[in-house]
Amino acid sequence: MFDVEQRTDLLRERADDYVSVALKSATREYPHFPYFIASEPDSYKLHRIFHPAFYGSFDWHSCVEMHWVAVRLMRLFPDALPMDDARRILGALLTKENLEAELSFFRDPNHKSLERPYGWGWLLRLAAELSEWDDSQGQEWSRAVEPLAEYLANAMVSWLPKLTYPNRVGNHPNTAFSLSNLLVFAESRKGAAAEGWRDAVVSTAIRLYQNDRDYPGSFEPSSADFLSPCLCEAELMSRVLPGQEFLPWFEIFLPSLAESEPAALLTPAEVSDPTDGQIAHLHGLNLSRAWALVRLSGTLPDSDPRSGVMMAAAERHAWTSLPHVTGSDYMVEHWLAAYATLLLSAGQAS
Repeated sequence: MFDVEQRTDLLRERADDYVSVALKSATREYPHFPYFIASEPDSYKLHRIFHPAFYGSFDWHSCVEMHWVAVRLMRLFPDALPMDDARRILGALLTKENLEAELSFFRDPNHKSLERPYGWGWLLRLAAELSEWDDSQGQEWSRAVEPLAEYLANAMVSWLPKLTYPNRVGNHPNTAFSLSNLLVFAESRKGAAAEGWRDAVVSTAIRLYQNDRDYPGSFEPSSADFLSPCLCEAELMSRVLPGQEFLPWFEIFLPSLAESEPAALLTPAEVSDPTDGQIAHLHGLNLSRAWALVRLSGTLPDSDPRSGVMMAAAERHAWTSLPHVTGSDYMVEHWLAAYATLLLSAGQAS
């Protein structure tokens, strides 16, 4: 059974490799795919000037993801990692000066929608991880990241009321996944601001998703998905609805799940060409589906037949793509460890 103990053991065994690939990717400047909006000829600057903390790993959000991988695994398994090297590399990246430059980029009115919501959500998950790490250097990094995190959290909350419709796609604009990350951040904090962030997530999720019925999961996946719109929505609703409200919602949302339907939702995606950056996304779909299935299974009573269906599907998805997290093409390797870590650490702190 693909239970929390087995997943934790797997992650401990692979933590060194995952941190190694994360740090290597986070400090690999090229190739990269920059995101910015030019308003004049002088707007064109090196990516590393805009993003001295998060310049590597092909694009900004992937670099943030890989920072999160390193921090999460350093926090969970310090005895299994070359901590001195990891501290040295992250210490040179997560400085107050570098994070001030990152904040300046997003404060530029021309950039107000860039990396929204996906990259913002991952930055908030990184900030949550740092804030909960009882480590003096980790707390130093947390303080450096905090102004950017608070700015992006407030920017997302300001944007949510304008979001008339959810984005039901399987990649970066997906609404539910980033709301879940914002909620993780809000729940790692105390005080009025944190309550406001949490309330914004809950009210938005209920407004956008509470009336969904019989989700067409058989339409998934699309060709470049790394998220399941169906399962991300359900995972979010499991966080925002009390158990006595979530269970009937979930029954109506996926009414045939106990009969292993829709089959397409429970069948791992085939990756025909891992060197194609878009097709390679499907490895992420397999691991993010497995994460969501594990999370959702944990909300059900042990006797619920849907729990077994979901855990069996989670294990199939996991073993389809876990072998490709390291030692694969760069189009896979520069980001996939984030979803492997998300899956294998499900059930751990935060």
